[in-house]
Amino acid sequence: MSTAGEQGPAAGWPSVPGERDPLTGLPFVDEHRVPVAADAARVWRTLTEVVGRKRGGRSEAYARLVRAEPATASGPPLELGSTLPGMRVVESVPGVRAVLTGRHFLSRYTLLVALEPDPDGPGTVLVAGTYAVFPGPLGFVYRLLVIESGAHTKAVRGLLARVRERAER
Repeated sequence: MSTAGEQGPAAGWPSVPGERDPLTGLPFVDEHRVPVAADAARVWRTLTEVVGRKRGGRSEAYARLVRAEPATASGPPLELGSTLPGMRVVESVPGVRAVLTGRHFLSRYTLLVALEPDPDGPGTVLVAGTYAVFPGPLGFVYRLLVIESGAHTKAVRGLLARVRERAER
C-alpha cells in the first residue's frame, strides 16, 4: 500500500500535498491503495458490509465525545445521504466511489473511497483519500495525535485490509 499517489483516485480528486478536494476545498492529507483480487461490484458490496459494521459502540461514543456531526449512523451504508458516526455520504456512485464528509470541534474532513481497475491485472484497486483541516491550537494537537502519530494511517489501512480479505474469500 502506498500513500500520496501521483494521480487522484477519481477524476478531479487531487492526491498530492498542497492540493484541495473539489467539494469542500479541504487540503489533501494522505492516500492509501490496496489491490483486491475481485471485481469492482464484489469489492463495493464488501466495502458496504464492512462500513456497515461501524454502527454503534465505540464509533458512536467517540463521535459524541468530539461532538461530531453527524454523531450516529443512519440509512443503508454508502448510499447518498446516509450517515456513519462522524460522516455523511455526500456522493455515491456504486462500484466507483463514495465521498463522505464530517466535522467536529477539532477538524473538518472528507474521505474519498474509490475503486479503480487494477493496472497490473484483473481485479480492483481500492483507494482511500483523506482531506482535512485542523483549526486552532486544539486542532493542531489533534492532528499530531491522529495524523502525525500514524493512528489514522493504521485505521485506514486496517479498513482496506479487511475489505480485501473479505472480498477475496
